Amino acid sequence: MNAGPRTAAISGFVIAAISVFGMLTLAVPSFAQSTQQTSRTFAVPVTGLTFLTGDSWQQSGQTMRLYGVQACLRGSTYTDKAGQRQDCGAVSLAILAAIIRDTAPTCAPVVQLSSRASSSRSLQELPGDSTILVICSAHVGGHVLDLGTILITQGFAFAALTSSGSPVYPAYAAEESIAQNARVGLWAFPDTPHPNRTLLTGSVGAR
Repeated sequence: MNAGPRTAAISGFVIAAISVFGMLTLAVPSFAQSTQQTSRTFAVPVTGLTFLTGDSWQQSGQTMRLYGVQACLRGSTYTDKAGQRQDCGAVSLAILAAIIRDTAPTCAPVVQLSSRASSSRSLQELPGDSTILVICSAHVGGHVLDLGTILITQGFAFAALTSSGSPVYPAYAAEESIAQNARVGLWAFPDTPHPNRTLLTGSVGAR
């Protein structure tokens, strides 16, 4: 997927905002630092990616998803400032693609999930059709920042919840609240559809 001029402009604004305002709050989480030091890391290439949602992509035939992050759902819409309906999932996807392109992140695997089973297993236990949950560090202006934190604090993603409604990573939930109060990113639009409300009701099966 190639981001267009509008997405590039949005991405540039996001990166500028991070560089100026975000350095105190966008540190890589401590669990991410320890995981990246002890697990094998990999680079996310600039080309050859297929973006699936605003929190997942495929590279080298393998599906990667950001740990603890939930993007807008494809097909859900909001009204922009011009009064036009926009696909929230498509906007989330475009932002992820642009930020990955601009920040050259490196990632570390957390766990591998089977598409054929509900339980998670280690990376060595599950060959084949699966999704790897990852934590990623982006490179912005000489700083190393957590990619999930960037997306959530800038208002283009949300904190993922468990089936019981608890945050997968509580720090992301706190950052989401700050973004919501600041009305940044998608929070600027009153009718932005929060994906967790839909997912918790079980009315959407696909992201």
